[in-house]
Amino acid sequence: MTREEKSQVIQDLTAQLADTSTIYLADISGLDAITTSNLRRACFKANVQLAVVKNTLLEKAMEASEKDFGELPDVLKGNTSLMIAEAGNAPAKVIKEFRKKSDKPLLKGAYVEESVYVGDDQLEALVNIKSREELIGDIITLLQSPAKNVVSALQSGGSKLSGILKTLSEK
Repeated sequence: MTREEKSQVIQDLTAQLADTSTIYLADISGLDAITTSNLRRACFKANVQLAVVKNTLLEKAMEASEKDFGELPDVLKGNTSLMIAEAGNAPAKVIKEFRKKSDKPLLKGAYVEESVYVGDDQLEALVNIKSREELIGDIITLLQSPAKNVVSALQSGGSKLSGILKTLSEK
């Protein structure tokens, strides 16, 4: 790779890092071609981009980025695959589901909404992160609950009141 090509790759990676808020670093070394192809398909279905990157280029892109990646540059050793997604928990779900059939990919680290997670032991915490849409749905449900209670009380109270008035008028 020439210097110009490396510079272009660093610029492209820096732009990708700036445009997304969810970045996972995983180790998929040791997977054969068929398994790697299946992993790529699973990532595609879950709307996750999967790319194998050179550690030094990714580290330089992280340094050039305005975001604070904390300890993530320290985990850039060995083979590294970059997983980028819109939903914070999508790559974690793909990794967890794929591990039912294989012992890889291993999670090296993740950057999700300005939070840094390092190590494979963080996978369960990342799977349980709710996406933005799920949080909005939970908030709407919480806001609708009291309104539904008031409406149902008014509706049931109206039928009771009309029943009492009808009984009184009959007497």
